Amino acid sequence: MVGASVRWRPDRLDLYTLRLFAAPLLFALATLLLAQMLERLLRLFDLAASTGADLVALLRMAGNLVPHYLGMALPTAFTAAIFMAVARLGDNSELDVMLGTGRSIVRVAMPYFGVALLLSAFNLYLFGYLQPISRYGYHAAVHDALQAGWDARVEGNRFVNAGGGYLLSARTVERDGRTLGGVFVHRRVGQSEEITTARHGHLQPSPDGRRLLLELEDGVILRENADASVTRLRFDNGRINADFTPTPPAFRPRGDSVRELTVRELWRGLHGELPDSDIPRRKLAGEFHGRLARSVLLPLLVLLALPLGMASKRGRRAPGVVFACLALLTLNHALQFGESLAESGRASALIAVWLPVGTFALFSAWLFRGSLAWPGDNPVSRAIAFIETGFEGFGRQRKRK
Repeated sequence: MVGASVRWRPDRLDLYTLRLFAAPLLFALATLLLAQMLERLLRLFDLAASTGADLVALLRMAGNLVPHYLGMALPTAFTAAIFMAVARLGDNSELDVMLGTGRSIVRVAMPYFGVALLLSAFNLYLFGYLQPISRYGYHAAVHDALQAGWDARVEGNRFVNAGGGYLLSARTVERDGRTLGGVFVHRRVGQSEEITTARHGHLQPSPDGRRLLLELEDGVILRENADASVTRLRFDNGRINADFTPTPPAFRPRGDSVRELTVRELWRGLHGELPDSDIPRRKLAGEFHGRLARSVLLPLLVLLALPLGMASKRGRRAPGVVFACLALLTLNHALQFGESLAESGRASALIAVWLPVGTFALFSAWLFRGSLAWPGDNPVSRAIAFIETGFEGFGRQRKRK
């Protein structure tokens, strides 16, 4: 069985195993994405409610979060899908039939390796290009939402920053949001202040239609002079010629953070080809190698998930699931720690980032190789069985006492 040919020519059994794999993959991916985004969506709803942002801005922010959470969910969903597909083959004795006909475990794993290579190419695009662009898009959408408080529509008894140093409020507001009653306008000019009150007011376009002006009726202007004296001016009709058209400030350009740079830009920065960037080279190196490491992990997960799935029996899958989750969690934290060491300059990025990947690869290959001679048996399953036997013996001893 070990010496069987592993040359892969896809057949019907491969398509069958991939069908068993596809449904758990999609289900796990959707579940993990929803679970991760739910808390962030609640925060986005709070942000939209407090700033007055519309539904389009909310959907834009949520859409820009999908690539980030997809990169976090894909490895876990991929591992879980392989585990469930192989465990189902074992439950129905279909795996025994495959192996009995001379099909090796390596040959059984070839379809999963093929999918892993395709997803690795997608991961390179996801981590290298899509995530940096969407991360910048998310911050830009949040900036636009925070600037959406003044949209040339006023709410009653609420102060709004109308731009140009003007603070505007009205006691009553009609349904159009621009016909005002009991208007209060405050403006600071240098060290002095100017307060305008009016019985009625209306925001309306200028004659050329390019600006929004404030027309006032029956009002008073209180102006503080340079000598600390106060001038009072009463008017029947007046106009504040300042432009009240809402124009939020432009958001900063992309590239302020290392996480907003694409893989190509990180590579150029490592070689001194980004003259406008002042990001230290060590941060560029840590981010560059961290993204590459996360892109190539999926083939290693096949080596981990397949033996655990073969060793799981009906009703005894919890140990394998727990071990797989702990392995992925440990690897993720080790990569984060390695990236932090590289970005702080305390270790080389090649060592700090790739050492956890190499260790995980060796462990997964050892685990996979241990299951070749006897399918369903591997070092992890033997260790778990040993622990369970110890607990059972301890329990029987307590009962006898």
